[in-house]
Amino acid sequence: MTGSSLLRGRWIDDWRPEDESFWRSTGRRVAKRNLWFSVLSEHIGFSIWSMWSVLVLFMPEATYHIDTAGKFFLVSVPTLVGAVLRLPYTMAVAVFGGRNWTIISAGLLLIPTVLAAFVMHPGTSYTTFIVVAVFAGVGGGNFASSMTNINAFFPEKQKGAALGINAGGGNLGVAVVQLIGLLIIATAGTGAPRIILGIYIPLIVVATVCAALFMDNLSSVRNDTGALKEATRDAQTWIISFLYIGTFGSFIGYSFAFGLVLQNQFGRTPLQAAAVTFIGPLLGSLIRPVGGWLSDRIGGTKVTFWNFVAMAVASLICIGASAIESLTIFTIGFVLLFVTSGIGNGSVYKMIPAVFRTKALAATEERGWDQEEALLWARRISGAVIGIAGAIGAFGGLLLNLAFRSSFQATGSGTPAFWSFVAFYAVCFVVTYAVYLRSGTAATDPKTGTRLSYAQV
Repeated sequence: MTGSSLLRGRWIDDWRPEDESFWRSTGRRVAKRNLWFSVLSEHIGFSIWSMWSVLVLFMPEATYHIDTAGKFFLVSVPTLVGAVLRLPYTMAVAVFGGRNWTIISAGLLLIPTVLAAFVMHPGTSYTTFIVVAVFAGVGGGNFASSMTNINAFFPEKQKGAALGINAGGGNLGVAVVQLIGLLIIATAGTGAPRIILGIYIPLIVVATVCAALFMDNLSSVRNDTGALKEATRDAQTWIISFLYIGTFGSFIGYSFAFGLVLQNQFGRTPLQAAAVTFIGPLLGSLIRPVGGWLSDRIGGTKVTFWNFVAMAVASLICIGASAIESLTIFTIGFVLLFVTSGIGNGSVYKMIPAVFRTKALAATEERGWDQEEALLWARRISGAVIGIAGAIGAFGGLLLNLAFRSSFQATGSGTPAFWSFVAFYAVCFVVTYAVYLRSGTAATDPKTGTRLSYAQV
């Protein structure tokens, strides 16, 4: 089969996930197959996106002549680029098809990996490292296209779990690359960063081939680029995106910064830092599906509200631990931040399709829709919002790393940054309560007669 025929094939024209008989007979099997291979590609994408948070541990200042502020800025660069790329990656699913774009986006991961293999040695200029780190941002874009694609495959009642598994499996890429870095530092020392890159190059090829062989495109989302423009006009898009800054922005920002914070605030060696840094992203990734699962059962808005309260408390623990110079308590607080950010990632993403389903059902009479038309609109818009929220949320990771950079430059400690995080999480739980829990906009499901509101999503 030629490359062009690979990109033309595997289109599904009839896709009705809300039809129970269709779902049981055909849909579930196809959707799950696409989910697992989407997870593979996204997992590797996250690893490449976050690889500079590991590579800086192989760059002692005495050898590479890059100070703490320079390293924080270096790991911030892929965060910024990945955030920017998430919007075009979201639209790419509608233009090319989910399977086709997964093939392309997975293959693009070879560029930053091969480039890093060439430049990772003492004597390379800081500017060159920055340029190569820019290309690592393509790994961050994979998340948006993967989530938009998988959102279209699953029925409403299973979106929370499906999106949680997809995102959690992808987020695990952060922990895995950090664990690999730990093993390499422990066995080969800080002078062997290219081993990491040698491991990932063949894995990228495997993910690309698997996407070509086993994934599908959905005709129902093709050329639906108008959904992104329509989504930007909806206030709910920006409220949810703001909340996602607090959850995903925290997860990716802490993932990139944790090792550097341990080295500079508590004097840990690269090996000592690497021995701990993977734990937070690992737990945050594994628990993300739990956030989606809980939201499917008790409501995403309730989970999101209490989760932001917990994130503020975890930040206060880190502040208290810093004051008494307790590495153990600080690590516990930091790991709690990862766990709560993971739960919040799942709950906020569950809110997206649920909020727009509620809006669609409320507008059926006004717009003259039947229920099938309303749910199709909700799937279109929620897919676009997933991409927008993913992009804006990733900017939170950039802001978090810049906050740490400024904090260490000014005081030699991360405490001022943590106080700013407490304030932000407080704003997030106030917004969640005011917009979704206090009252909410009600609608009646025309099929069941059930009264719906945002407080139930």
